[in-house]
Amino acid sequence: MYFLSGWPRRLLCPLRSSERPFLIEPSAQRFYLAVLSETQISIWFSRPSVLIVSYIESGKAAAQFGFYQLVEWKPDDSMIAVTAANGYVLLFDIIGGSDEKCLYEPVYPKGARVKVTPAYKEEQCAPALTLEMKKPIDLEAPISCLQTLQEDLLVATADGYLHMLHWDSVSNGRRAVNLCTIPFSLDLQSSRGGPCLDLNGVHIREMEYCATLDGFAVVFNDGRLGFITPTANRLATDQLQGVWAADVSDGTCVAVNNKYRLMAFGCASGSVLVYMIDSSTGSMQLSHKLELTPKHYPDIWNKTGAVKMVRWSPDCSVVMVTWDCGGLSLWSVFGAHLICTLGEDFSCHSDGTKKEPLKISSMSWGVEGYHLWVICSTDGAEGDEKLQQTGILQFQFIKSALTVNPCTSNQEQVLLHGEDRLYLTCGDPTQAHSVSDKTSTPLSQGLSTLLGHKHWQVVQIHSTYLETNWPIRFAAIDWSGQCVAVAGRRGFAHYSLYTRKWKLFGNVTQEQNMTVTGGLTWWDDFVVVACYNFIDRQEELRLYVRTSNLDNVFASVTKLQADTLLLNVFRNVVILFRADCSICLYSIERRHDSPNPSVSVELLQEVSMSRYIPHPGLVVSVTLTSVRTETGITLKAPQQACSAESILLNLAGQLIMLQRDRSGPQVREKDTPANQTKLLPFCPPVVLAQCVENVWTTCRSNRKKRHLMEALWLSCGEAGMKVWLPLFPRDHRKPHSFLSRRIMLPFHINIYPLTVLFEDALILGASNETAVFDGTGSSSLEALFPFCTVERTSQIYLHHILRQLLVRNLGEQALMLAQSCATLPYFPHVLELMVHVVLEEEATSREPIPDPLLPTVAKFVTEFPLFLQTIVHCARKTEYALWNYLFAAVGNPKDLFEECLMAQDLDTAASYLIILQNMEVPAVSRQHATLLFNTALEQGKWDLCRHMIRFLKAIGSGESETPPSTPTTQEQSSTGGFEFFRNRSISLSQSADSIAGGKFNLQKALSVPSGPSSKGDSAENLYIDMMLWRHARHLLEQVRLRDLGCFSAQLGFELIGWLCRERTRVARIDDFVAALKCLHKDFLWPFPVIPACSISSPLKNGRCRPVLSSRLLKSQSADSLLNSDMDTTPPQVTTANHSWLDSLGEVSKELDSASSHGGPQTHEAFLSPLINKGEECSIGSATDLTETSSMVDGDWTMVDENFSTLSLSQSELEHISMELANKGPHKSQVQLRYLLHVFMEAGCLEWCVVIGLILRDAGVIKQVVGFLDSPEVPAETVQSIRAGLKAVDLWASSDCLGYKPFLNLIGPQLLKLLEVPVEQVQAEAFQPTGESKLSDPPLLLLPRAEELTAAHPLPSDGPAGASARPLDDTPPQPEEQEPLEEGSYDCTLS
Repeated sequence: MYFLSGWPRRLLCPLRSSERPFLIEPSAQRFYLAVLSETQISIWFSRPSVLIVSYIESGKAAAQFGFYQLVEWKPDDSMIAVTAANGYVLLFDIIGGSDEKCLYEPVYPKGARVKVTPAYKEEQCAPALTLEMKKPIDLEAPISCLQTLQEDLLVATADGYLHMLHWDSVSNGRRAVNLCTIPFSLDLQSSRGGPCLDLNGVHIREMEYCATLDGFAVVFNDGRLGFITPTANRLATDQLQGVWAADVSDGTCVAVNNKYRLMAFGCASGSVLVYMIDSSTGSMQLSHKLELTPKHYPDIWNKTGAVKMVRWSPDCSVVMVTWDCGGLSLWSVFGAHLICTLGEDFSCHSDGTKKEPLKISSMSWGVEGYHLWVICSTDGAEGDEKLQQTGILQFQFIKSALTVNPCTSNQEQVLLHGEDRLYLTCGDPTQAHSVSDKTSTPLSQGLSTLLGHKHWQVVQIHSTYLETNWPIRFAAIDWSGQCVAVAGRRGFAHYSLYTRKWKLFGNVTQEQNMTVTGGLTWWDDFVVVACYNFIDRQEELRLYVRTSNLDNVFASVTKLQADTLLLNVFRNVVILFRADCSICLYSIERRHDSPNPSVSVELLQEVSMSRYIPHPGLVVSVTLTSVRTETGITLKAPQQACSAESILLNLAGQLIMLQRDRSGPQVREKDTPANQTKLLPFCPPVVLAQCVENVWTTCRSNRKKRHLMEALWLSCGEAGMKVWLPLFPRDHRKPHSFLSRRIMLPFHINIYPLTVLFEDALILGASNETAVFDGTGSSSLEALFPFCTVERTSQIYLHHILRQLLVRNLGEQALMLAQSCATLPYFPHVLELMVHVVLEEEATSREPIPDPLLPTVAKFVTEFPLFLQTIVHCARKTEYALWNYLFAAVGNPKDLFEECLMAQDLDTAASYLIILQNMEVPAVSRQHATLLFNTALEQGKWDLCRHMIRFLKAIGSGESETPPSTPTTQEQSSTGGFEFFRNRSISLSQSADSIAGGKFNLQKALSVPSGPSSKGDSAENLYIDMMLWRHARHLLEQVRLRDLGCFSAQLGFELIGWLCRERTRVARIDDFVAALKCLHKDFLWPFPVIPACSISSPLKNGRCRPVLSSRLLKSQSADSLLNSDMDTTPPQVTTANHSWLDSLGEVSKELDSASSHGGPQTHEAFLSPLINKGEECSIGSATDLTETSSMVDGDWTMVDENFSTLSLSQSELEHISMELANKGPHKSQVQLRYLLHVFMEAGCLEWCVVIGLILRDAGVIKQVVGFLDSPEVPAETVQSIRAGLKAVDLWASSDCLGYKPFLNLIGPQLLKLLEVPVEQVQAEAFQPTGESKLSDPPLLLLPRAEELTAAHPLPSDGPAGASARPLDDTPPQPEEQEPLEEGSYDCTLS
């Protein structure tokens, strides 16, 4: 198909003239174009586009003849006829210059490949021509139109006569036919003696001869349309008859399409009527209309004015139309609209203002359709120079290779070619090359190859080949998309994307002695060409191998009997269509006996088609295929799918099929010798479809996708596409006698199809895209026209086919087809599209639908596991008004929501929740949202949990119509780790003992414990909090600390505050050993093993401690950490902070021997208060922490060289490696440290002991045991820890000896613990009084987990808990606080 490219070119006329050209007419071969103005005729050459000769009429002659009006070429380009206003026909001889003289010659650089062939001048040089007028012919009446007919010239005059002139006017004189004597009727059968059209006073306004119909399409001056045909060979008065088109009276112009036997009549209404001649009755039948639609062109569709001119392209595949109002529009032969310059960027400037459409007085296609020559008409008087400047515009086009060389119908590549370049869709050349080396059978290109990007691979055609052989007539690409061949006027050349090199004939004479006539294609590594040999004057079939040099020595040549018009390849068979209307099948076989790669070609079969084909030029394409009507009989005969079963002929848009005749006696293969296999004859042809532009079939087979692989795909212009689909019985059952073997299904698509990907159920195409450029001058071409590019496009078609099958009650076939494609990546989209299209049509229909399809489609979609997603995605992309209709067909959304929950598909359930929110009352939404929230919590879907919290709040606050506000917590990815470390500013120490006092700045914002009511929170927030608390309790009961940490971090759950409340309830540990085992499993922490050298461990004795600690502490000074934090803290925090730091500074810096067990690593911790500015969020960000680790855990190489100076013995190294082996992953270590910190803050001492045990951190145990002296610690806790440690000791002695060294290490603490007297503590100490607003919190405030060096008891000057006072830096709470509920604490740490 044709696509505009770039900007148009402007051709400047070198001659100054005040006359504007108004008509352009090409010669038969289109190498010359005649341009007419009032007294001047100019001949232009096509390449280069230059003016060759101009003839200017003298003033006296102009007065006698009148102004020029029309021009016509003689078919051999030797003469030209011009009509003048006073009824004269002026004939000019075109005389070529001498052989030596040319107007323009190419200049080559030195050493270039210059051709010295006999035809060198005419091929490369613009010839010098002269025009000589012969004797003028006076017809004595104004001339309305003229048309050339081989040796004759037909002229219609305004007095109602048709004059037949001979080009050589002297010898033959002229004959005239009066229109009134021609019998006209509605069809040829009734023309004899039938009602005659009254043609008195009527003359022919425009006519054009159609060679394949052997007649004239005419437009009369009263707007009626007709077709005149001679009954005999000669055009005489009594041997003409005509048919006319009924009900048309506004015709303006006409153009005929010889290849498709169509007549396009332009009308005053702005539409183009395309007629065909009915072969049986001879009447004119309307085939289709070409008109702009209000859908795509709402502003202009009915304001175009009359059609001014219609022009078919040289290959007859597209038609260009222009109107009185201006503009250009391009349609394919059967009405697919391709381009229109009256809309979009063509009609608007970039600022949105309208452009004036380009008004066109005449246009003509150039050679091979690469250019459209346009003469613009401008209104108003302008200067002479200005008039010349806008003389001729040349629009450039790129076209599909299928238009002239339809031999790639079994391939999956798109190939476009312009005048000097090729556009390919292709993937990775190396990958395809390796495939082609291994196997010779075509493989399906991957989707990534054909759809990987939107860019074209643009290949410039070799300039040396192009100079001498312009224009390019044929182009073909091989199945892998890596090799492409082009053929111009003579010879051919091919290009490999793998090597990025062109191959041309080394011997120029060989190239110039052949011309490709019937096309070219690829077979494996061979280029197959049907060509004419000028030396032998013989038609030949040649195969050239790609890998060798391009030379006739390496070619396999087969002589042919007649001219070849078309060529195609199917597996190892070449099919040729010849000018005598016969079809020849040749087999190709690779020869293995010769040193060079070569093939043997043998004639298999000849089929004469002359009975069925009226004219050989009508055959558009010929294809061999394995498709046949009886495919559906059995699933067991795959070998038949491999053989060439049928011939498909596109005869002027009619698709004709010839199948093998299997009605005769069948000979079994084993009974016949291999070399005597007789091919079956073909049955008489059957017409499959009308209005066919392109056909696609494949020579591959795929057992899993037989529906798609054995189907036939047709492109039918404005009717869209059709697929001839095979129907298979299910499960090898015998088919129903009434069930057809195949079915033709039509469907519409939005792109022009250029190829079909069979397995991938995709159509590939191309479309024009535009880019606006507003230049400086408003009259510049860049400002008048947008820059045009060609984009790759693709479209899914599967939903169309499934729907058509369901409409025809072929649900079983639809299911088989859909199941075969269920693995395609866009299959969910296919189902969604099908539901959506049917829903839109039926729900918005104004008329009641007697048999709605939506229930059938819904039932069909339920067969697939994607049913729930499909329905909800479709609903959310459809307006709310249609939901009731949709869910009436597919089921209640509440039921679908519950199905999603049962299937654990929470994301889809969330989508259904939005449906329910709009369709049900808030109570139902809340109930379902709660279900989903609890399930999401259980499964750890944190993103979904955050959305659900927002959703529940929105329902409660009555904002369900608007999207709820975003929660304050950052949304981290739910990867199972505590990802909150990523963007925040705390590092928790690996072994807190190794950090000196004063190194940490831990600031804590403690508010008075308060219940939700004190904040004025809504019931919704309390409702959400209750669910969060319940989930946290559930996790803690099951000892899922890792999940609890994730839960807290991801949802911003106030873990410390909650743990304070639950300290004496769920945060207790009943079984220390079980809890320890759970943590080992949960954090992937290995159970410790006993090192062989534990008795004399150097680390135990502390040899390397001073070096390690000093090196680590030098990494970052405490001052810098302090200052960096102080800048960001509120002023009221600072003073208290310093006083607390001072008390920390007094703590001894002695290192405990256990410090090295955790490995040398520093983690800086910054905890700053969270200032809540009236924020009523029930889930604050209590754990806003992040990790900026200064050393990677276990990476000993980062320690300074001082460490390497230690003299470590073998046993010591073994001890270190054993310690490393006893530690879990670094991430788990960080997480455990964080949890230890949280539990310390909350005063859950039992959990601190367990985590201290798993980390084997003696400092933690020592600190906890120190706290047990405090009177605030409940006796139950002391007893629990004492019993727990005993149980662990027993368990370690029997089951896990690796813990024994550590237990021995903390022996002193254990002994001390056993001596602690059990004191009963008043319960009141844990209950805040109602009057206190900001009094000391009665919960236990412990020093940080990092202060593990504290061997001394904490300062005890003051009442219980006074040690925490300096940290209490929360801004004063408003006085309106309500009395606090018992046991509700709110602790924010940030």
